[in-house]
Amino acid sequence: MTDAQKSTVLTLRSKGMSFSKIAETVGLSVNTIKSFCSRHKGQFCLCCGEPITQPPRVRQKKFCSDKCRMKWWNAHIKDVNRKAMYDFICSNCGKPFQAYGNNHRKYCCHRCYILARFGGEKDGYSEGSHVPGDDGHCKEDVSCKSDFGG
Repeated sequence: MTDAQKSTVLTLRSKGMSFSKIAETVGLSVNTIKSFCSRHKGQFCLCCGEPITQPPRVRQKKFCSDKCRMKWWNAHIKDVNRKAMYDFICSNCGKPFQAYGNNHRKYCCHRCYILARFGGEKDGYSEGSHVPGDDGHCKEDVSCKSDFGG
């Protein structure tokens, strides 16, 4: 396989072309293309397809830069393996909620924390003002919706 054929194979493969189509285009057997691609599969950025120089004795890089890494993971959010999801029941209002990455949560939102910590009416918070909305968060509390785990 010549250097020109190698670069053509890598370019066509990074564009998503199948082994058989590449073999047809370059004029080599399908098995040659498969074995070449399997030996060189981790050398291109998953996001932009740019070549990556792999440092020796270090875990293989998947992305050429942090920008590409963030862009790819934001586009493939469903591929994230969320192992650290925890189910709780709020100590204040009693509603169930989930938190990611924190297995010691007690409250579903900041409002419930304030009510439980200080009780009654404090800084505009009152027992009656905590009304869960359709999404399970407080209707009036904006901070509850932006709360990381609640």
